Amino acid sequence: MNELYYTYYESPVGLLKIGGTEHYIAELSFVDNKEQVIHGEPGVSDVIHQCTEQLIEFFQGRRKVFNVPVHQDGTDFQKKVWNELLDIPFGKTISYLDLAKKLGDPKVIRAAASTNGKNNIAIIVPCHRVIGSDKSLTGYSGGLWRKKWLLQHEFRIQHGVQTLF
Repeated sequence: MNELYYTYYESPVGLLKIGGTEHYIAELSFVDNKEQVIHGEPGVSDVIHQCTEQLIEFFQGRRKVFNVPVHQDGTDFQKKVWNELLDIPFGKTISYLDLAKKLGDPKVIRAAASTNGKNNIAIIVPCHRVIGSDKSLTGYSGGLWRKKWLLQHEFRIQHGVQTLF
């Protein structure tokens, strides 16, 4: 069993919990309730340190692609969905229907949407880039305001608009 490590990072979209092992990131989640913060000495592995550095670069507009190793336990279908999310380019969006079609069957749209919502590695596995077929911002476990912020941030960076941070 791999030892679990974690740390917290105060990002422009709120406090993030980064968890994982010496080998991969297993969690990147939003902390809205400070009571969720684990007190004590967090452990920081090299991969968690690397993840934190890459998040800082992402929020500064200097990183479009993350290359830290990630791992989530799930069914074969869930892993297939999460892998598809990794292929959505920075600054682009796809619909839930497009996601289902990429999985090979438009009828799995609900299962794909449900799996998208079970993603435990926010931002790096970019579930925020999946939107409604009508271009609406629908469903985001981190809150729609964060989804909107992340998409606007990526759009600004992708199209050469300077940011102030």
